[in-house]
Amino acid sequence: MLIVFNRPELTRRVFDAVAAAKPTQLLLVADGPRRGREGEAALCEQVRSIVSSVDWPCHVEENFATENLGCRRRVISGLNWAFSLVDEAIILEDDCLPDASFFPFCSELLQRYRDCHQVGFIAGGNFLEESFYLDYSYYFTLITPIWGWATWRRSWRQYDERISTWPNVKEGKLLNHLFPNRRIVDYWTNIFDGMYRGIGPDTWDYQWTYTCWTRGWVNVFPARNLVQNIGFGEDATHTRRVDPITAIPARSLPFPLRHPPAITAWPEHAMEFQNRVYAPNILRRAYRKLERALRGDRIKRSTQAPSILSQEAQMYKDTSE
Repeated sequence: MLIVFNRPELTRRVFDAVAAAKPTQLLLVADGPRRGREGEAALCEQVRSIVSSVDWPCHVEENFATENLGCRRRVISGLNWAFSLVDEAIILEDDCLPDASFFPFCSELLQRYRDCHQVGFIAGGNFLEESFYLDYSYYFTLITPIWGWATWRRSWRQYDERISTWPNVKEGKLLNHLFPNRRIVDYWTNIFDGMYRGIGPDTWDYQWTYTCWTRGWVNVFPARNLVQNIGFGEDATHTRRVDPITAIPARSLPFPLRHPPAITAWPEHAMEFQNRVYAPNILRRAYRKLERALRGDRIKRSTQAPSILSQEAQMYKDTSE
C-alpha cells in the first residue's frame, strides 16, 4: 500500500523502490489538492501518474480522493479501504524510502505472527540502531513508529480514532504502568487529553499509539533502520525541520532472519526512544547534552530484559517455526 499526495520527486524515488520489489498487488491511496493552493492540482495529477505507471505483473487498486481530506481523514479512510480488501499490508507513504530488505522482512514476519495477537504491527524504522545491540534480526517494543510499517486487518480493526476509552484508561493509570517516568506520562497524558477533546492535531498516528497500548500489544522493531524519511522540508506536513536523530539512512538487513526466543517488550528501548524522539524539547535537549558529554558511549542492553508489561500480561513464548 502506497499513500501519496503532492510531491512528485519524492514519490518517484519511493515508487522506484516499490517497483524494484515487484509486488503482485498494489493499493494506491492519494489525497486531493487543497483549495486555493496554486499549482497543487497539477502536482497531485503528476504524482498519480507516477504511481499508476506499473509495468510489471501486478493487480492495482486505486483510491484517489477528488478533494482534499487532510492527513487524518485521508490516511484513516485509506487504511479502512485497504483492509476491506486485504488481510494484511505493507504500508509506505510518499516520503518513506525503504531499503530492498524492508519488503521481505515485513513479508516474513507478517506470515510468522499472523495469528499471534500479542503482536500489533511491524515497524521498518529504527532510529536507535547504533545504541542497541542484540543477536537477533529484530526485537519487540512498545514504541509505534509508522515511517514504513506493516500490519494485519485483525489489528487495524481495533483502531480507536476517537480514543473513546481514554477517561477510564487515564483513571486506571495505564501510562504509569508503561512508563515509570512522570514527564513521559505527563507528555502522553496531555496529547491524549487533547485528542479526546477533539482539539489535537490533524493526524491519525497518536490514536494508533493509543490503540496499541490499550490493547497490550508489542510491536516488531528491526535491528537496522530499513526505512529513511526523505520528506523533511518546507513542503512537509509535519516534518519541516531535519531531525538528525530520525533522518538516518536505511541499511540492509541480512537474511535469513534470526528470531528472538520470546515475544516480550524491551523496556529500555521504549524509555530510550521516548527520551530521544518523542519527549518534549526540554528533555530532548537535555538528552543530547548528556549524549555529547558521553562522546559516543553506546548503550548496551540485555536482550533478555523483563517485559515492561509484566504487570498486565504474561510472557508469550514464540512457537512459530
